[in-house]
Amino acid sequence: MKDCFDLEALDHALERTPFHGKLHFFPSIHSTNTHALKQAEAGAPHGSVYFAEEQTAGRGRGAHHWSSPPGSGLYVSILLRPQIPPAEVLWLSLAAGLAVREAVRQVTSLECDLRWPNDLLFGRRKFCGILTELNAEVTRIRHAVVGIGMNVQQEQFPPDLGDIATSLRIETGRSWPRQELLIALLQSLHREISGLSRESAPAILRRLEAASSWVRGKHVRVEEGEGYWGVTEGLDPRGFLLVRTTEGVRTVYSGGVREA
Repeated sequence: MKDCFDLEALDHALERTPFHGKLHFFPSIHSTNTHALKQAEAGAPHGSVYFAEEQTAGRGRGAHHWSSPPGSGLYVSILLRPQIPPAEVLWLSLAAGLAVREAVRQVTSLECDLRWPNDLLFGRRKFCGILTELNAEVTRIRHAVVGIGMNVQQEQFPPDLGDIATSLRIETGRSWPRQELLIALLQSLHREISGLSRESAPAILRRLEAASSWVRGKHVRVEEGEGYWGVTEGLDPRGFLLVRTTEGVRTVYSGGVREA
């Protein structure tokens, strides 16, 4: 049976969230994030959700491409107009990671790992990535788009991705309804972002450390600048990763983190 979306039922399930009445579905689109950013510039409201059956030019962080074959995953971008300063935008990505983790646990009972700041894995293989993009002034965020790509139904990947990518189907040997996952994800994201504040930061940090094997005691290579190696030593109060190197503790601001 084809894993289709029932838009009316989906919208009804989101009735008590800011996403209700703001769902935009595309059978095919170049990139949900690119489209959401254009809609944000045109004045689309907070809580607008753009999701697709497939993406022809899905994007990850940096110049990375996100494979988005039809009917295989969740390809969704959420437009937010958060009341937080631009310096604190990292919290959106971290909160989204916790939301994905909770949604997957809720639907499948699987416990996935969080790789700071925006990857979700089973073992060493990635099944979900988060891309947060924003338009900001000095003191306020005009809008932010949180893009989430999750591998759900894929049974295999091309040889160049086979060792680094996985899906919920590969991990469990069964298919999972994308509609149920999307509902759980958006409900969980609503809970996470509605509770975001400076006062909530310590609790989020504790939850992140409990949810991730990567933030403390992991030997890593940081792909920032010329790159460097070290051992992760937790998160600072702003949510940035700390890595102890031979020259001392360094803060990772934007680079990717990979196991050394």
